[in-house]
Amino acid sequence: MPAPDLIHDAVKNALLKDGWVITADPYWIQYDDLNLYADLSAERTLVAERGPERIVVEIKSFTGRSQAQDLKIAVGQFVLYREFLRETAPDHRLYLAIDSDVHQKLFTRKAIELIQQRLALSIIVVDLESEEIIQWIS
Repeated sequence: MPAPDLIHDAVKNALLKDGWVITADPYWIQYDDLNLYADLSAERTLVAERGPERIVVEIKSFTGRSQAQDLKIAVGQFVLYREFLRETAPDHRLYLAIDSDVHQKLFTRKAIELIQQRLALSIIVVDLESEEIIQWIS
């Protein structure tokens, strides 16, 4: 099992503050003979008759030597996890959690916005200091 990301606790605390209940830390994705681990799963009930909303969150800090390399890894994981979740847990929606600085410096660039839109990346932007979610991007 991989070690938690540097911003793992801040993202987890932000989800808790936002009313989510953490249901797994980490979340195990098993498809056929392949085992993968996303960072968290969480749920909350929005409206009683709709039932719980369930999410899986992959957390990335983008602290490597190359943000381009970090982006390739994050996007690759996101696509793999999303496709396996569609088969194993179709009621769960996958999100990539990043800090607000990474969002501002990297994800607002036109080239990255294109990838985000084309690949339908769902993103949670977290303020690390306040440990609060500042934006949900779908």
